[in-house]
Amino acid sequence: MTPAVYKRPQSVLVVICTRGGEFLMLRRTHPGQFWQSVTGSLAPGESPRSAALREVWEETGLRVGSALIDLKHSVLFPIVRAWRARYAPNVCFNREYWFALVLETRRMIRLNPLEHLEYRWLSAERAARLTGSWTNRNAIRALAAC
Repeated sequence: MTPAVYKRPQSVLVVICTRGGEFLMLRRTHPGQFWQSVTGSLAPGESPRSAALREVWEETGLRVGSALIDLKHSVLFPIVRAWRARYAPNVCFNREYWFALVLETRRMIRLNPLEHLEYRWLSAERAARLTGSWTNRNAIRALAAC
């Protein structure tokens, strides 16, 4: 019998925006009306920075290297009940580490069709209203205020 492999209850959120104030939002394949910035769980032994770089590449096709900004902020939030089975028994919270990527202008995005259906570049307020994640909303508004 193969032992269960659970997700690590740590993830990254990478808010991508342009110097002109446009924010990249991605629409997930499931649930289909859920919009978000780049996100993803840390693999075993992976640092938050490495996970952020990997997720940006996997979800957008952008290689960013040293341009990635560690916002030195994290949030602990309850895992949605529908997704809790992905985690070890009795794991109810996830730690999310925030990063930013500020681009000079919009870039063409190469979506992973297994994860996302479309993308949009939006104003900070429209992006914040569109996302279904309160942590994503707060990160967008915090970055827009800088």
